[in-house]
Amino acid sequence: MRITVKGRNIEITDAIRAYAEEKIGKVMNHYDQIQSIDVVLNVIKNPSVAQSHTAEVLCKFVSGSVQAEESAESMYASIDLVADKISRQVKKFKEKQITSSKNASIRTDAVQEEEEKVAE
Repeated sequence: MRITVKGRNIEITDAIRAYAEEKIGKVMNHYDQIQSIDVVLNVIKNPSVAQSHTAEVLCKFVSGSVQAEESAESMYASIDLVADKISRQVKKFKEKQITSSKNASIRTDAVQEEEEKVAE
């Protein structure tokens, strides 16, 4: 798995890159089917905008993807918020994948019921 950190209107320092990779990298503990994670950090250079630091995360899986975006007054706060959000979304995606694989289709359920009736 690879984590890519990019910046718009901001120069990505080693400290910000390491912090983002550390926080977003914890998502790997929840689901092992992650192929890549793209992090885009953005700053709006307008003094009238209160929450000018935005963090966007795109998490790509083998069978889909999840995206999250959060804004805050500082870049570190926005990274924390988006890390929590993407973590919840990955857990939810994993649960859906597990649940859908366990549930059989309507057709197979009907065949199993008929086989049980015949066996009785």
